[in-house]
Order: sequence, then C-alpha cells, then structure tokens
Amino acid sequence: MLKQENSDKSFLDCPVAGIQDIIKGKWTTVILYFLSQSTLRFGELNRKMPMVTQAYLTKELRILENYGLIHREVYPQVPPKVEYSLTAMGKKFIPVLDALEKFAIEYEQDNQK
Repeated sequence: MLKQENSDKSFLDCPVAGIQDIIKGKWTTVILYFLSQSTLRFGELNRKMPMVTQAYLTKELRILENYGLIHREVYPQVPPKVEYSLTAMGKKFIPVLDALEKFAIEYEQDNQK
C-alpha cells in the first residue's frame, strides 16, 4: 500500500523509480501481459500487436531480456525458431499486470458513463 507519511522524500527515495527504466517502453507491459499468458514465438507476438513495428518489438524484447524479465530460446533449425517466455523474475511481475488489468477495466467502465 502506498504511504503518504513524508512528502519531503525525493525521487531517489521513491521505491518505484528504480524500475522506471525497465517498464518505460510504450509496449513493455503489453508484451509482458501476452507472455504471462503463454510462451510465444516472435511472429505470434508480432501478430498480437500489429501496430508495433518488428524493429521496435525486437528492441523492446531485447531490453526485457537484458533486464532478466524474459527468456529468449533459440532452436537450431531452419528456419530458425525463437520463443519468448517469462523468467522467474518476469513471473513476479504478473500480480502487477493483474492489478493494471483490473484498473484498466474499472477505468474504462467509469469513463463510459
């Protein structure tokens, strides 16, 4: 739960500031959401997000892999097969995604009135 005890705290004292670089990508939470549902190949993920260019999707996937939230598995075959899944750390983000999903639904319902 958020505490509002001391309003004099700075940005550096904010516990969520440290993860801001990880989740700042425009499509990061959407990618994590889809990967929380199942392991996906690049093409499958790309089809679920048609408004995202392949280059941008690749960039976001690399960032998430570098931060240890997703795993990239390359199978040595022709044509190459690459699958993406959540790591153990990525799975710890699922409750956050669940809370965001709940908020998004409630927000949409409240703003349709």
